Amino acid sequence: MSVSQNDPHFPGRAPIEGYGQGGFRFAGMSHRGSLLIVPSGIYAWPVNTPAELSESALARVFAEAGEIDLLMIGSGRDPVALPAALRERCKAAGISVDIQPTGGAASTYNVLLDEGRRVAAALIAVS
Repeated sequence: MSVSQNDPHFPGRAPIEGYGQGGFRFAGMSHRGSLLIVPSGIYAWPVNTPAELSESALARVFAEAGEIDLLMIGSGRDPVALPAALRERCKAAGISVDIQPTGGAASTYNVLLDEGRRVAAALIAVS
């Protein structure tokens, strides 16, 4: 079963049960492609590379900023820096950002979610 970019396939947040081969497993489901996880649900995310990270790519995060303290960004296989303008936009919205390779970001997201933290995740799929 796949996740919709417009409507959440899973309402709310759920731990990532697995990743790789171009997708993710969560809540007993699987999805091929990148994911955006915010308080309202888990959405398909049309970002395939770190170069595509932008304010518009994170629009749903900013729309739900009042319920998010930390955004975990999974950058794919390699670590990257978040562009300064995007980091400033997140700061202005009251959201701290941690960007790391997708595996680490998914693991950290799971730990923070388990702790009951107000965390969101933007995870680029890896093969």
